[in-house]
Amino acid sequence: MQNVLLVGGGKGGAAILKMLLGSNNFRIQAVIDRNINARAIQLAEKKGIPTGSNWRDFYNDSIDIIIEVTGDQNVFQEILEVRSKQTVLIPGSVAYLIATLMEEKEGLITELQNETYKHHLILNSTDDAMVVIDTDGMIIFFNKSAARMTGVPVSQAIGKHIHEVIPKSKLPRIISTKRIESNQESVLENGKRIITTRIPMTNDRNEVIGAIAVFKDITEVVNLAEEITNLKEIQTMLEAIIQSSDEAISVVDENGRGILINPAYTRITGLPKEQVIGQPATADISEGESMHLKVIQTRRAIRGTKMRVGPMKKEVIVNVAPIIVDGILKGSVGVIHDVSEIQSLTKELNRARQIIRNLEAKYTFEDIISNSDEMNIAVEQAKLGAKTPATILLRGESGTGKELFAHAIHNASDRKYNKFIRVNCAAISESLLESELFGYEEGAFSGAKRGGKKGLFEEANNGSIFLDEIGELSANTQAKLLRVLQENEIVRVGGTNAIPINVRIIAATHVNLEKAIADRSFREDLYYRLNRMPIHIPPLRNRKEEIPLLCDKLIHKLNQDYGRNVEGITEQAIVKLMEYDWPGNVRELENILGRAIIFMGYNEVQLDSRHIMDLTSHQAKPLESPLKITIDKDLTSLVDQYEKNIIKQVLEQNNGNKTATAKQLGVSIRNLYYKIEKYNLANINMQ
Repeated sequence: MQNVLLVGGGKGGAAILKMLLGSNNFRIQAVIDRNINARAIQLAEKKGIPTGSNWRDFYNDSIDIIIEVTGDQNVFQEILEVRSKQTVLIPGSVAYLIATLMEEKEGLITELQNETYKHHLILNSTDDAMVVIDTDGMIIFFNKSAARMTGVPVSQAIGKHIHEVIPKSKLPRIISTKRIESNQESVLENGKRIITTRIPMTNDRNEVIGAIAVFKDITEVVNLAEEITNLKEIQTMLEAIIQSSDEAISVVDENGRGILINPAYTRITGLPKEQVIGQPATADISEGESMHLKVIQTRRAIRGTKMRVGPMKKEVIVNVAPIIVDGILKGSVGVIHDVSEIQSLTKELNRARQIIRNLEAKYTFEDIISNSDEMNIAVEQAKLGAKTPATILLRGESGTGKELFAHAIHNASDRKYNKFIRVNCAAISESLLESELFGYEEGAFSGAKRGGKKGLFEEANNGSIFLDEIGELSANTQAKLLRVLQENEIVRVGGTNAIPINVRIIAATHVNLEKAIADRSFREDLYYRLNRMPIHIPPLRNRKEEIPLLCDKLIHKLNQDYGRNVEGITEQAIVKLMEYDWPGNVRELENILGRAIIFMGYNEVQLDSRHIMDLTSHQAKPLESPLKITIDKDLTSLVDQYEKNIIKQVLEQNNGNKTATAKQLGVSIRNLYYKIEKYNLANINMQ
């Protein structure tokens, strides 16, 4: 007699208990259920069978069979892990089946012929495969589900040894062991995965007369379980990412009702889940229209829209995109950026950029757009010059990118890990420029710092110094710069000791130095020192084929500067830009593109010709009347006369305003005063 522990006292447990009570082969040790009013618990108490709420209190090594009919997979798994190898764990469905077969055993013996058809009908209608063998291992029953799973017809299976039909079957050993094997997983020859319960068949004298195997095809179940597991892992991962993100995220369904927000969303908007989940997409908006609803209507993403959200009317920038699965709109997802945080980060970024500017060059040759022969030649010359210690003179009109070349030359040289100092010689007054470049000693002049100060040449030691607008240097500063180039040493203002330095000089100018030499405003010996390796950078009007590439690069830069998301520029806009002569070169192009982007709508992503100002009115007007020159002098005199007449005419046009005149002529105010004095034009004053 086998000791049985029944776990589960519901309707199924009560039915199994009644069947077990009708058999003399089982001794019921206890009935377990958390519900003290369960049917099987009440029946067991009437029969004097111990009851309880925890199966562990009654389990021991003497238990032969545990029948689990709670329907709770966790309980089944706990018992499966704790039970000993000698204890058989039977699911409720199997136990019920076994009990039914035992109940009908005697009836089958006496009424076998009459009931055979009924039994076959019942057993063949189940999805569970059943195979029965006798003591010799010969198959005596093989239902239709078994035939379907194994691929062997019933007629070819009946009467054959089990190993001929299922080679790896372990059913014969049940006859010798007389023990039940429950929920054993195995694989059939055709690759199908099954879970089997094998049970010995005994007569009323407890003699083994055969064995039965009941198995299920779990191939699809296992595959589905694996897919569900993977989906759950992905879902868990996505939820963890969304919940941990510092970006505020909100998701709505296809009807525009909130279905998900993360903690960052509550932090930024001040709205808890209760006020958003299940509510219309307009629930969080203080000012503006719902971008979620707009995206659901248009099925198009919206980026960079400014609005105010929450009770505090927090200013934010919103990006919203549709959620489309297999062509069907399922909702939309929005990401909210706190403008205050963006502004704070922008300030930090600008401060970092300022520090970087003082320490190193920003650009490389990869940043230079060169899609024309003239520009390619300039880039190749600059690359060659970068590999030598020679002084380089960058020549070209204002706005062509001379500073960009200087950065690239430094970064391509062996000095790239040392400082890169930039100096605009025209932007520093003459009285300060000398002390800024060469430094000063203590007490050199009123207001000098104690201990003196290093100049920019000393700061750039072992690195590079970029002298922009070199043509604006005074005669005294030119002489000191010549000493640096000749002797590789400087003398501070107010000092007497020479300080050796090792600096690569990269100079740049848009001034005609040859003419400046003729005017005696620039030293000829300094010119020859600087002009050792001249690089001419062509104006934009000579390389218009580069305008499309320049536009793409400049738009990307302006997007970062202005916080916009402009994706590109139309063909019509390119045509309009190509028709202009660009007196201000790349700097002017950047200015016009920046102005166009500022006046674009936030939802517009393509810069069109209508966004670009009228370039014909932007073009500088030519001088009103041609100059009359008598060709009866040498070239220098003719050039001087031509220059004098131009300066005089522009002064008159500007009513004697020297600042406006210098700006129109593209020269420094210092250079203009020099020429006014040279040509005796000081009396022109019509203001």
